[in-house]
Amino acid sequence: MTTRSLYLSACISLITLIFLCLAWELRLAPIHPGGSWLVLKCVPLLTPLFGILNARRYTFQWASMLILLYLSEGLVRATSESGPSRWLAVAEILLSIVFFCSAIGYVRRTRHHNTALPS
Repeated sequence: MTTRSLYLSACISLITLIFLCLAWELRLAPIHPGGSWLVLKCVPLLTPLFGILNARRYTFQWASMLILLYLSEGLVRATSESGPSRWLAVAEILLSIVFFCSAIGYVRRTRHHNTALPS
């Protein structure tokens, strides 16, 4: 994969994961009818968003560690819940894996470059 495709897949998977978390806890399968405070789990994902969109290598590095929390939450909920929540958890797992692999690939590709945006 090229640096640009790794960058784009990281951006798309992060934004999609943010919307998935919002939709999951507000409308699709909230723990309590009408939504729950668990919707706040998407707030940490907003922290690296602008750094990822601006292709900051350091943000890719620490966001790849942050995303592991969402991977573990998805694994726990996929194995402990049923119905729509299970499938939403599987989607969370897949998006987390895509972001993690893309972020690590981007960091490795830009190891010796000081450019801000991918070419």
